[in-house]
Amino acid sequence: MEEMIISIQHPKVVVLGAGSLFFGRQAIWQMVHSEHLNKGTLALVDTNEERLNKLVQLAKMVVQANKADLKIEGSIDRRQVLKDADFVVLSFAEDTVKYRGLDCAISEKYGIRMCSGDTIGPGGIFRAMRELPVIMECARDIEELCPEAWVINYINPSTVHGIALTRYAPKLKSFALCDSHHMPHKKIIYAERAGIINNRSEYTAEIDNKFDLRIAGVNHFTWLLKAEYEGRNVLPAIAESLKRSAETETVGGDTGAKALFNDAISYQLYDIFGYVPTCTAHTKEYVPYYQGLGKLKDAIPPLSIWETEDRYKRHEEMWEQVDHFISGKIPIEQYMTSFGPDHATDIIENMVGGLGKPFYINTLNMGAVTNMNDDAFLELLCEVDMNGVKPLPVGEMPRGIRGMQELVLDTHELTAEAVIEGSREKLRRAMLTDPLVNSIADADQIIIELLELEKEMIPEHWYTQSYV
Repeated sequence: MEEMIISIQHPKVVVLGAGSLFFGRQAIWQMVHSEHLNKGTLALVDTNEERLNKLVQLAKMVVQANKADLKIEGSIDRRQVLKDADFVVLSFAEDTVKYRGLDCAISEKYGIRMCSGDTIGPGGIFRAMRELPVIMECARDIEELCPEAWVINYINPSTVHGIALTRYAPKLKSFALCDSHHMPHKKIIYAERAGIINNRSEYTAEIDNKFDLRIAGVNHFTWLLKAEYEGRNVLPAIAESLKRSAETETVGGDTGAKALFNDAISYQLYDIFGYVPTCTAHTKEYVPYYQGLGKLKDAIPPLSIWETEDRYKRHEEMWEQVDHFISGKIPIEQYMTSFGPDHATDIIENMVGGLGKPFYINTLNMGAVTNMNDDAFLELLCEVDMNGVKPLPVGEMPRGIRGMQELVLDTHELTAEAVIEGSREKLRRAMLTDPLVNSIADADQIIIELLELEKEMIPEHWYTQSYV
């Protein structure tokens, strides 16, 4: 039986956490730019009223400057705008710089090095402790006020939150996203690395059709498992390109903790496992090799620690840019040339417009990776429309990589269960399953210290009895 075609003429997109700036500015751009979206409604929600007002004002200015028919709404109360929503994007992260900084600092104190600190290790677990209870509150409101809406989680740890929404809010239509594999940009990068094209401008639909690329794995721990152009394996060429660029990647480039030595690490992991990691800025945090625990000196230094002060500065600069658009210091006409779409808004446009483009989405495996469980929550190339998400076939996850994937999945699943159930036993079990944790005593102390330091953000029931 053919699937029913679902058509939306005036889509309503609600952004919960518009003031985080990670997604809000791009959402404004795409909702104004896209012919499939710009006759609908963009509702911006944030609990910080000052930031919300700035984003709403900015959005209205962009709409007016571009003579769009888009309606803009804003509220500090999500319940006021959720009614009739077609899409709800979760993108909030309250005081994320402060708390990621605490997670990374306490972890470093006990020998665990995190360059990002928001998806694996103590940082990933405790970010879920802070964010997931709020996500589930949002889910309950969505079930009540707009039960047919698509819920798109954009909050790390993406896999933990995606698992939780799937298991504990099963009535909702939901999936999770990461911006790391934004199509077609990711594919174009590998086309350049493989020598198929010399620069982005040469990439065409014809080349795209001939270039078979398959990436799969747990979010932030994904691997390039297939790269063929006209039937020819170009994975070795991609790896050799990484090896060459590794020789100069630290010269004049980004020296942030997430950026350091990524090409060198990518090639080293390819040399070991035969496949290329595709999100190395995070993947290097998922394996124990870069923790500085070896007796001998490694060719690649241990991970640098996530830079709290630099992140505060970056956020200040982003808000300064918003202020400049509002004041006219930067002409509002430049907004559409300053930004572009992001992964979530491209997918929303694709779903509303029935454009038939594939995207990388975090969802249930459902047989795509043949030697992993159907309920494994993986990042996979998917067909996606208003009827749902359908992962495309991948084949087997290579041995070695698969074992590490299963360990990470167990950590994420235990984390989701611990938060939802309020289980201290499962919190401890999640921490001690995590691939970065190497001491029971240290893990117990990390939990005690982070629970105390993050008391303002973690539900009260975690403090009704002592941890040990």
